[in-house]
Amino acid sequence: MSTFTTRPEITGSFGVVTSTHWIASAVGMSILEKGGNAFDAAVATGLVLQVLEPHLNGPAGDLPVIFHNAQRNETKVLCAQGPAPAGATIARYKAEGLDLIPGNGLLATVIPGAFDGWMLMLRDHGTLSLRDVLEPAIYYAEKGQPMLRGAAAAIAGLEDFFEAEWPTSHETWLPGGRAPEAGEMFRNPVLAETWTRLLKEAEGATGRERQIDAARDCFYRGFIAEEIGRFLETTEVMDGSGSRHKGVLTADDLASYSAAYEDPLTDDYHDWTIAKTGPWGQGPVMLQSLALLRGFDIAGMDPAGPEFVHHVAEAMKLAYADREVYYGDPNFVDVPMSRLLSEEYNSGRRSLISDKASFDLRPGTLPGFEDQVSRNMAVIERAGVANAGLYEPTMAHLSERRGDTVHLDIIDRWGNMVSATPSGGWLQSSPVIPALGLCLNSRAQMFWLEEGLPSSLEPGKRPRTTLTPSLAFQEGRPTLAFGTPGGDQQDQWQLSLFLRLVHHGLNLQEAIDMPLFHTTHFPTSFHPRQRQPGHLMAEGNFSAETIDALRARGHLIDVSGNWTVGRLTAARREADGTLRAGATPRLMQAYAVGR
Repeated sequence: MSTFTTRPEITGSFGVVTSTHWIASAVGMSILEKGGNAFDAAVATGLVLQVLEPHLNGPAGDLPVIFHNAQRNETKVLCAQGPAPAGATIARYKAEGLDLIPGNGLLATVIPGAFDGWMLMLRDHGTLSLRDVLEPAIYYAEKGQPMLRGAAAAIAGLEDFFEAEWPTSHETWLPGGRAPEAGEMFRNPVLAETWTRLLKEAEGATGRERQIDAARDCFYRGFIAEEIGRFLETTEVMDGSGSRHKGVLTADDLASYSAAYEDPLTDDYHDWTIAKTGPWGQGPVMLQSLALLRGFDIAGMDPAGPEFVHHVAEAMKLAYADREVYYGDPNFVDVPMSRLLSEEYNSGRRSLISDKASFDLRPGTLPGFEDQVSRNMAVIERAGVANAGLYEPTMAHLSERRGDTVHLDIIDRWGNMVSATPSGGWLQSSPVIPALGLCLNSRAQMFWLEEGLPSSLEPGKRPRTTLTPSLAFQEGRPTLAFGTPGGDQQDQWQLSLFLRLVHHGLNLQEAIDMPLFHTTHFPTSFHPRQRQPGHLMAEGNFSAETIDALRARGHLIDVSGNWTVGRLTAARREADGTLRAGATPRLMQAYAVGR
């Protein structure tokens, strides 16, 4: 077995923080050192990531969190994935001449959920004040932060479009009419003013919890909601459909929104239990993939060899095929998760994994779901196949600069654990609201404009998001928090990480540093919803022998550059209280810190 370690994992006993930006990780650790717990640190980290990585997430985005509260011995999912607005009907979108929801613009927007989610977690599980956790974001928005290379490239790639079609974005992201360079100090003074005003109004209330609730009111029922509503009432903008459209989101939609707690969906794998979101997210595909892989000797496979890659990829193809025909908001549709995770179901599905790569999309057909499966497959067939890479193409019709996501994992000295994957509200997703300095999200593109599907567009329904943090227990003990940005690839990269940790004796950094792979064999969750049958992206770190062996099995291999796939981070708590953390070296911006 080969390993690919570039750095040792971080160890400590006071706390560990990982995130997709080095400054954000430092902010999280500073909150722990200030006396805050993992929940306080997560909120501060999440809010500052909106400033540091504006091409990957923003204040009006989406947020799922899986956390463990050690004092209460309680593990929950925090769902801050906003639903579709009241005016978001299939008839309305069809009347706009659309067959698919665009990947950007105002029609792609659902109710922003992230801010309410952060505030709810802070109120119920944190200990510090609103000012403590919000001040770092205000500071970097007001004083400036070094522009990431990816953010600078995204802005430069959209300069002409912003100038012609989204002038408010041009003013915000190209101050003085010039695209910022990588490493240049960049400010968002309007966003700083928005947060400063929110903080001032919230601190007019008496007591910590009331101030946090007052901040929620400011965003969803106060001046922020009013400005969002005012902007959308009069604004019509160009989007990925090639036409200009107004949005359907209103201030009334925001006024009725609240994030909520749910029980996680869990399943066992060897002596581990994995906790994921419900099927309103794609998280259950990891559980389904593990259920299929129980029947194979993963421990006997080289974790960087062709047997491992082939079996994991083929299992994921089957699990993701089921995602397409079964997953949706369980408040609206019946999702048969217990049957999809059962050994009876998976023993039959497991037999479909042969020595050759599959080119067929093969969902299982459970009794009572025959019509639903056939309707979904017909829609997928109409969406068609792609002849180019499929990732998160929020603006691929104009530029190669794509939006993505961020991730953070935090464990404190008391054993509290947080895994969060914030996203949405990218600078590529929609025009800046000029009075606020922020953008709306584009999560509605994950709905289908066809009736009768689990993920058909309906008012009040959550889109079947790709955001999927993870928390795992070993022998019943909360042990591991992990995740990654990456759209449809998130659970694919996490699955490889988890299997390598469980079966091959690797530490966190060794497992993260090993070469990664994923498939776009199934339909992408993002516009234009196409797929690439038989496709397998493999990082250039794999050996030539492994790549050749996979091609011999029939996989259509797309070899990426070395250290280019995935942005995994992870944190672990041992039985003796030792804390460990690791972060990907890819893109050279993720960071793990601890003491």
